[in-house]
This record gives sequence, structure tokens and C-alpha cells, in this order.
Amino acid sequence: MENCIFCKIAAGEIPSNTIYEDDSFRVILDLGPATKGHALVLPKNHYADLFEIPEDVLADAAKVAKKVAGTMKDKLSCDGLNLVQNNGETAGQTVMHFHLHIIPRYKDDGQHILWKPTSPSAEELAAIKDTIVGA
Repeated sequence: MENCIFCKIAAGEIPSNTIYEDDSFRVILDLGPATKGHALVLPKNHYADLFEIPEDVLADAAKVAKKVAGTMKDKLSCDGLNLVQNNGETAGQTVMHFHLHIIPRYKDDGQHILWKPTSPSAEELAAIKDTIVGA
């Protein structure tokens, strides 16, 4: 896409701190990181979100994330990591180009990538299930 900043970064038209690249993906350090080493897996082709990206490209993105995460664990000595992928503005997606966050986690890093659990009844869960998969 002509006006997509992530397309331009993935194509190398805009400089980035690239930590991995192959024919299909570029992995860059996030300019506003949650923690040291926070990176983004960017497909070089444009897909707005999870609903547009082909399944094989999505699978390849996960493989790239696993490879980079292993390097981060080794080189940054992180205690864990989060993989985060947002779809749509309501879910926190700010750039409408599919990207996968790799967020190294460190003990006492002050980040809270969590949600407040709710308590639906068994009936509510069954109704949701029926809505998704059919009664």
C-alpha cells in the first residue's frame, strides 16, 4: 500500500533498527518499546490484519517470531516474553498493517499485559459457544 508506513519500513524505504530479515519479513525494534528488545514482525506484503493475512503467511510469521524470540532469550536474558497481535482500532491496532509484537519480559519490568477476568455463568458460556459454532 502506497501510504502504509509499515510497508515502507518493511521494504527498506524508511530506516529501521532491523534485527531479522528474509524474503517475506522484516523484524524491527519498536520505536516506543514496552521493554528492552520489544520488536515487530512485519510481513513485506501488505495485509491489514489477521482477517486478511493468508494462513501460510501467518504460519511463517509465527515461525519468524519463534526464531527471533529464541535469540532474544539468549542474548537479552529475558525471563519470558509476550507475543501480542491486535486487530482493529478497538483492540489497540494503531497501524493497519498486520504485525506481531515480540515483547521480552523481565522480572519487575513494570509492564502489565493482562486483562481483568470476568465470571460468566455456565449458561452464558454455553450460549456464546452455540453462537460461535451453532446449536
